[in-house]
Amino acid sequence: MQEKILAIDDSSDLLRILQVCLEREDYEVFTAGSGREGLQRTYSVQPDLVILDVMMPGMDGWEVLSRLREMSEVPVIMLTAKGREADIVRGLGLGADDYIVKPFGTAELLARVQALLRRNKAPAIQRLTRYQDNGLNIDLDRHEVCVKGASIDLTPTEFRLLSVLVQNAGKVVPHRALLTQVWGEEYANEVHYLKLYIRYLRQKIEETPSNPRYILTEWGVGYRFREQTPDS
Repeated sequence: MQEKILAIDDSSDLLRILQVCLEREDYEVFTAGSGREGLQRTYSVQPDLVILDVMMPGMDGWEVLSRLREMSEVPVIMLTAKGREADIVRGLGLGADDYIVKPFGTAELLARVQALLRRNKAPAIQRLTRYQDNGLNIDLDRHEVCVKGASIDLTPTEFRLLSVLVQNAGKVVPHRALLTQVWGEEYANEVHYLKLYIRYLRQKIEETPSNPRYILTEWGVGYRFREQTPDS
């Protein structure tokens, strides 16, 4: 069965380029020329991946992404003409899985698309599936995280990262291993992704993110999830 990709962009020329490029790789491609149309097509098409432009009139890519995340965990690649780190951080923080800065090459786009689709289909390696102490409750099977009894919303990527750390609780997981397991082989050297998402996780599950109890940094090596004891 063909994998379905939805491209949302107000540029008809770019949509045609994306459609030709992706259809050559045997993807079934759908397009939308505005944010509202993109949301409607997401409901009707149920795509396997969304390519979403940031700068669109009316409903921009940020609002579309927020609404997408209310209804779906579909992988999203953001297209942006802005290379500023603040825009990249904003997109990833809202739940985007990746971003590409315009102008970009079709080879780069295809590599990112293929990596995300592979990652989305890959079965999780299950080890420890639950962690609980007085302040934190993580149920990996149910995709539930609670801090002091309050449910915490994690993006799909944040949850995958937390899962790998929890499943290796007590062990140092090297940067490269985390990047490969969470993002894919193509991202093995993208340490900035990892630093951003570790920061997001700490902000959501740590009482004091600047002095974490759970997600510890092993400088120059990787990160470690520390199980709490009564004396911790």
